[in-house]
Order: sequence, then C-alpha cells, then structure tokens
Amino acid sequence: MSQSPPPPPPPPPPAAAGIPPAKTNGFAVASLVLGIIPCCTGVLAIVFGFIAKNQIKNSGGTQTGDGMATAGIVLGFVWIALYIILNLVGAVSYNFSSN
Repeated sequence: MSQSPPPPPPPPPPAAAGIPPAKTNGFAVASLVLGIIPCCTGVLAIVFGFIAKNQIKNSGGTQTGDGMATAGIVLGFVWIALYIILNLVGAVSYNFSSN
C-alpha cells in the first residue's frame, strides 16, 4: 500500500528547426544611439535610420529594429531642427543687442 511517486514531466518540445531567430539590425541600434546623443550626430542618425529601415524591409523577417530606426530618424530631425532654431534665435538676439 505504498504509493509510487508521480512520473516525471515530459521533456519540452524541440525548437523549430530551420527558423533562425530574428536579429536586431546594427544600423538601427546605431541610429537610435546617435539620435540620443545631442552633439552634431543628427545627420548620421537619419542616414543610419533609413539604411536600417531598408535593410530590415529587405531581410524577409530575419532582422528586427524598425522601431529603433524610426526613433533614431525622428530624434535626428529633432536635434537638427533644435540646432537651427537655437542658431536663429542667437543670431537675432545678437543683432538686437549690437544696435
């Protein structure tokens, strides 16, 4: 009347063969990092972002990072716009103070 222990759980199913996991595109990461840095890297963030989006689109699902590339592009444009606005404000205020 002794009870035997329950049987061990079945092994996990094998991983899907032939389908490699998607990898993050390096240009997407570079675009995001350069978009975060606020010093003259906005143009590179935009260029790398568009390169990454093109590579991801043509990868057939083997690469990810479209959101990072988009964020890098947006941040690059934001930094360039901010740089232009600050330079215009500085130039205008310099002209008013020199008169």
